Amino acid sequence: MLMKAPVFTLPYLTGEGSYTLPETPGKVTILTFWASWCPDSGADMPKKEQLFDSLHTDDVEMITINVAGREGTREDAVKYKEKFLTQPTLEDNGTEVYDLYGCTGVPTTVIISSEGEIVHQFGDDASFMDIMKAIGETVE
Repeated sequence: MLMKAPVFTLPYLTGEGSYTLPETPGKVTILTFWASWCPDSGADMPKKEQLFDSLHTDDVEMITINVAGREGTREDAVKYKEKFLTQPTLEDNGTEVYDLYGCTGVPTTVIISSEGEIVHQFGDDASFMDIMKAIGETVE
């Protein structure tokens, strides 16, 4: 049985306002939890950014979440985001949302169906190809 994705509201890391994950997103949502100091995040995030840049669909939403409670400093996170990421980037409240999703390391990728259910969750040891395959299966 699939688990309903926890609903949350977090502020954008840079810029104004906040983002709320709705109970039923209406599109597939890909969340990636990361920290700037993490070598695995450093390998994963550029690939996710390429994917984000190549997606021309209204069916998928990509959001990254900086895990502030595991981050060096907020300044480190902002520098990393400004240098490497154009996709929407949120700032976790410590590890609140990271914990809500049962994450145990960074990066963690969570794929949420358009019905708002967690269909896949990948830890820091997942291959990018496995993540891509799961996204493809979910979007079909």
